[in-house]
This record gives sequence, structure tokens and C-alpha cells, in this order.
Amino acid sequence: MRKQSDNGAAQVFRITGARQGLAEDVRGRQRRYVISMAIRTLAVILTAVLWNVERHVAIVTLVLGAFLPYVAVVIANAGRENAPGLPSTFVPAPSRPMISPAPTAGPAESVPEDRS
Repeated sequence: MRKQSDNGAAQVFRITGARQGLAEDVRGRQRRYVISMAIRTLAVILTAVLWNVERHVAIVTLVLGAFLPYVAVVIANAGRENAPGLPSTFVPAPSRPMISPAPTAGPAESVPEDRS
């Protein structure tokens, strides 16, 4: 949206519906990926430590360690989509009513003129 001041020289643009910057988006996705892979590393280490102690917990951590790389990649690649909650940046022009053609009279009727 554009707004002009009283003198008409300065213009102010509003960008409330703008997405976050590309560098910030990439940084956030990298952070989510590193956190997911750190959890996976912890799960694999717990699997090795708990294998002979608590086999059921070790199997759960093994499944978690095997499943997390897929989840981490999907989460890291998800991004740069339009958020549904943000307002639209496109403002349609107001529609103007169409001017209808002038009504046409039926067949012309002859009216006698009064010549007095």
C-alpha cells in the first residue's frame, strides 16, 4: 500500500504481509536440522548403551534413530511457503459498475402532429 504525505513528495510503503528474509529462513531450517540430528545421535548412543540392560527401550531408541533422519530432512526442506494466516499482499481494484445501454423503444409509432 502506498501512502502520500500532505506535500506529495514522500512515499511510505507498508510491508506487513512480507515473508521473512531468505538468510533468516535458511538459518532457521539449518537449526531445526541440527537439533533433529543431535536427537538422533543421542538415540543411537542410547541404543548402544541400553542394548544389554533394557532391550525394549533400546529397540525404541533404535527405531527413533532410524526414523529421525527422514523427519529431519522433511522438516529442513519445508519452508518458504506462503503462510495461510498472513493477509494477502494483492489488493484487487474496486469493481466499477458497467454502464448499461440506453433502453430502446419498441417500433416507432407515428403520432399525428397538431398543426394549429
